[in-house]
Amino acid sequence: MTEIDYYELLEVARDSDKGTIKKAYRKMAMKYHPDKNPDDNEAEEKFKAVNEAYQVLSDEEKRAIYDRYGKAGLEGHGQGGRGFSGGFDDLSSIFEEMFGGSGFGGFGSSSRRERKNYNYNLDIAIELTVEFNEAIFGAKKEIKYSYKNACNDCKGTGAKNGKLNTCPHCEGHGQIHMRQGFMTFAQTCPHCSGTGQTVTSKCNTCSGTGYDEVKETFEVSIPEGVNDGNRIRISNKGNVAPDGTRGDLYLQIRVKEDSHYVRHDDDIYLEVPIFFTQVALGATIKIPGLRGELELKIPAGTKDKEQFKFHGEGVKSVQGYGKGDLIVQIKINYPTSLNNEQKELLEKLQESFGLESKPHESNLEGMFDKVKKWFS
Repeated sequence: MTEIDYYELLEVARDSDKGTIKKAYRKMAMKYHPDKNPDDNEAEEKFKAVNEAYQVLSDEEKRAIYDRYGKAGLEGHGQGGRGFSGGFDDLSSIFEEMFGGSGFGGFGSSSRRERKNYNYNLDIAIELTVEFNEAIFGAKKEIKYSYKNACNDCKGTGAKNGKLNTCPHCEGHGQIHMRQGFMTFAQTCPHCSGTGQTVTSKCNTCSGTGYDEVKETFEVSIPEGVNDGNRIRISNKGNVAPDGTRGDLYLQIRVKEDSHYVRHDDDIYLEVPIFFTQVALGATIKIPGLRGELELKIPAGTKDKEQFKFHGEGVKSVQGYGKGDLIVQIKINYPTSLNNEQKELLEKLQESFGLESKPHESNLEGMFDKVKKWFS
């Protein structure tokens, strides 16, 4: 098995100072911490490895040995025996900063998380589908949804008469601790979801849910320029806590596609079919812009898929940065069949151009002899 280089693991240079190493460790520890990657064995192993790297590179004596002899040189010098050897202060402060004092075993236990006795989130997210034109020009939409209101009888606890008991698994701490090698980790108690309390008898009024479902209907204004994937926050329309605090409602916008227009950010794309004779002769045609009729001049010799831009004829930016563009792409159509008269006219037209009507002859001249020589 290949030995992992501690410097490569923390993504720092070998001459990095302690501050740089500490900063790199913070980034890696946050990225791979088990609380942020539940049930991810690979992330857990990476987390152990970056901690091992940091305890060595943050200690001048160990780092000097490692730089000279590698990982093997640390055997018998406290690695795995003395553990962090005084490095706990650094690691404690890092974990308190990243996880509020509750992510690193034993440290910061006096600053426990603020707990709630109700088992639902105050904020709600629902999907709202809008028409293509509604997203561009804005609209008023009727919202029908349900929110949770804390049960009065159990105060949102779901327990009969609101009586909760101390969770026997975490002894009321809301966290359980696990030891892995030289480190101890704390994670949210899965039995009480971090509240430190459990329900013995369910509330008869809400059947133990802790809330009632309330239906509500109201009208909301969709701003001009909103796009697919945007979120609109509506204050104080979320679930209600036992103390009357109400969360927010988030509308996740989904925009229907249009059969002709294609939107990309604030730009609008429109494909316009034209006949091959219009390309040959040049033409001026009327096209439908978002806000009315526009005139498109097609120069003679326009190529297939060539684009023409109408500045400011796109979508108004929902952030207030002006308007996007309307981009028209040409699609040249050719006849699929010709009658005798049309054939005769085209043949006369081709003849009138002489050698110009047969560009392949001049372009490929000499190539037939060239290819023959390859095989002679």
